[in-house]
Amino acid sequence: MGAGRRLKGTPMAQKFSQLPLTGVKVVDFGQYIAGPAVAMLLGDLGATVIHIDPPTGPMWDNPANATLMRNKLIVTIDLKTPEGLAQALDLCAEADIIIENFRPGKLTKLGVDFTALRAQHPALITVSLPGFASDDMERRDWRAFESVIAASSGVFTDMGQNRVLMGLSPSFSPLPLASAYASQIAASAAVLALQARQQTGLGDGIEVPLAAAVMEGLCYNSLKVDSMPARYVTQREAEITRRRIEGLPMTLTYDDLQELMDPFYRNYMCKDGRMFYVVCPSHKHHARRCLEVLGIYDELVAEGLTEEDDTYKPHDQWESKTSLGVYPMPKDWADHIAARMKDVFITRTSVEWQRMFGRAGIPAAPQRWLQEWITDEYAATAGLMIDVADPVYGDMIQPGPVVWMEESGEEALTPAPRAWTTVEEALRTLRKLPTTIPDADENAPRTGWLSGLRVLDLCNVIAGPHSVSYLSRFGAEVIKLDPAQPMYDSWNTVLYGISQGRGKRSILADIKSPHGRKLFEDLIKSVDLIVWNATDSQIKSVGLDAESLRRINPEALFCKLDCFSGVRRGVRTDYIGYDDLVQATTGIMLRFGGAMHRPEEHAHVGTIDVMCGFGGALGMAAALYQKHRFGRIGRGRTSLSANSGLLQIPFCFDYRRRGLFDEPSGPESNGYDALTRFYSTASGVYVLLSADEADLPRFASVEGLSDLPDVPEEDRATYLATAFQDQPATEWMARLRAADIACAICENLEALRAENSRPADGTPGTTLGSYAFSTFADHPSGHTITQLDPYAVRTAATPVIAPTPTEKFGTSTRAILRDLGYGDSAIEKMLASGQISESWSAEYLPS
Repeated sequence: MGAGRRLKGTPMAQKFSQLPLTGVKVVDFGQYIAGPAVAMLLGDLGATVIHIDPPTGPMWDNPANATLMRNKLIVTIDLKTPEGLAQALDLCAEADIIIENFRPGKLTKLGVDFTALRAQHPALITVSLPGFASDDMERRDWRAFESVIAASSGVFTDMGQNRVLMGLSPSFSPLPLASAYASQIAASAAVLALQARQQTGLGDGIEVPLAAAVMEGLCYNSLKVDSMPARYVTQREAEITRRRIEGLPMTLTYDDLQELMDPFYRNYMCKDGRMFYVVCPSHKHHARRCLEVLGIYDELVAEGLTEEDDTYKPHDQWESKTSLGVYPMPKDWADHIAARMKDVFITRTSVEWQRMFGRAGIPAAPQRWLQEWITDEYAATAGLMIDVADPVYGDMIQPGPVVWMEESGEEALTPAPRAWTTVEEALRTLRKLPTTIPDADENAPRTGWLSGLRVLDLCNVIAGPHSVSYLSRFGAEVIKLDPAQPMYDSWNTVLYGISQGRGKRSILADIKSPHGRKLFEDLIKSVDLIVWNATDSQIKSVGLDAESLRRINPEALFCKLDCFSGVRRGVRTDYIGYDDLVQATTGIMLRFGGAMHRPEEHAHVGTIDVMCGFGGALGMAAALYQKHRFGRIGRGRTSLSANSGLLQIPFCFDYRRRGLFDEPSGPESNGYDALTRFYSTASGVYVLLSADEADLPRFASVEGLSDLPDVPEEDRATYLATAFQDQPATEWMARLRAADIACAICENLEALRAENSRPADGTPGTTLGSYAFSTFADHPSGHTITQLDPYAVRTAATPVIAPTPTEKFGTSTRAILRDLGYGDSAIEKMLASGQISESWSAEYLPS
């Protein structure tokens, strides 16, 4: 929207709103995706947001701005003039939270100094989202566009085992991973600081570098476990290793790759020509239920397929070499089961299978294109896609709220469309909203935002447990409750747990047994917050619905994450599922693979899971703020499906006269155009060029590329591909950056880990720049483990804690029981019953 057009508008009526952030005042200087997305998330939760654009309009001209700017009043201010700076500072003086996402120091040079503003207004919370960390002297001044951050952070060269085996490295993806992760992390951190302010009266300064945020999103991919037991090595991993050892090229075809997939973790063609994605490889019951629904379980058992009673024993103690429900399966059984499943899946349509699997509680879903998801009837019914009357594009379909409260979610489904107004009207809007916080004692010692908070974690796999582990770095005390006997195999629990179990104490109990139920209710009475990634039906079955929980602990907050839910219930609300299935449902796998006959998982483990975890933390933070500010006990909600809209926000919308859904997709994609794509250099290293038409004059000063401004558009790719072969990657980086042209070497995760690791020293890595890992030589697992630091959130005043390494499941069972008042004799009786347990296995990581 140009500066000439101004439409007056008002934010949603605050007086009667039940949204949790009602009355919170936000000033948003953000451009592109990350900063505006933080303010959008806060606005969807009820905050009043004033967005500031320069006189030339937004720096990113995309219909997605209609989504990013909803619930916002937009003003045009020229910060380079004294009048404009004064206007901006007047707005900032009224704010609770201020957001920006420029290069470090840029806004300060324009006269908006966050440090000075916090000194003047100690209750202020500022949020900065630079591309690279402000203390990263090498990279902080780079033009850090989304693709530059991705290339620098190993995103494009570690796009999964399929791409490695097909020889497609680097691989381009248009998904804005860094901005999506950073916006969720920054929004959750801002609201955690806000709820702490309700108790202390003091604000804080927050920095979330996009590079650090995307690394936190990839923490499961960058984990290194020395001496990994062979039972956890998949067929694809083994093939990669074999080819590297034997010096063989990575030349597998897509069809070849399918024969290396686990039968319970792959796609099957259906009668209607659609692929159907099955994801049930490591649950005690899912794989068996899958075969039962397909009608082939009995015959496979008759052929010798077995199920071990205890898969947590060392593999050499098993009665047979495989067990149904354990990942990965050996190749002979994997091939045989997959062949039979192929024969059956082709007999029905994907819609039929979706209904049959969903009703049977089996994680699976048909492949869909994004365009289909946007107009999907269930997505509309559930509020995962909503209608917004945008003043520029008219009636639009946009992603629904990513995070909401159970009690006020319905209100979040009707956001106000973006509206342009004057600075004077924006000031009047902010001044109508009083700030009510306690008097601050600036000399009081600062503790973690969540110090004193007790949390009960009932979650499994990645999204839920990750959300709770994140809380521990801010001082929360977390108790992780798992079943007395495991429901998932150790690949799923222990390996994932190395990342998402940090900062927690572990107890094991069967909550449906007499002893376990008593313990469960005692724990509920002792905590402030309960978190579970489960469907509504599961929650009700154990008495954690709002009415039942109120009887046990009326002050306890409950937050939930699940796969498919939105604000409203629909036919698929209670279907269970995982990250991969949301990728299938929302078009991510078809975008990555490029066609219905070759869907590919967007290869990072937990692509949406981790983002949803941070979204869950935002829901918890909003519930805490609402309790402290209004005295309301609420229930925060998010889902993997809701987060998929944020992950695809540059193209997740529809409106009349919208162009084709033709963003980069498929394995052949290497960028957007000749100016933003990969190029091979003389050193054999790929670089990513990230430029646009406005940058063309800059190339005139780049030695070796000075003719580019005069090259016809259709010849640019050939010209650049030839030129880049003339010098090594490092030389091109120096030349391009000297001209302030965005570019990056395509790094890989292993190199980043090797170059940025240190012996674990009890610090969170928040002072170590854009990349930081710790090596635990004395990890409780008995293995040397190197993992990413919990370092994306950097604070000016509040300590961030390095969570303790993940303890063995059940380690704290006795200690937690004693804390709850149980005597030693009672504990022994409970353990002897088998309803409470101290361990699942003799070894931390079963061999």
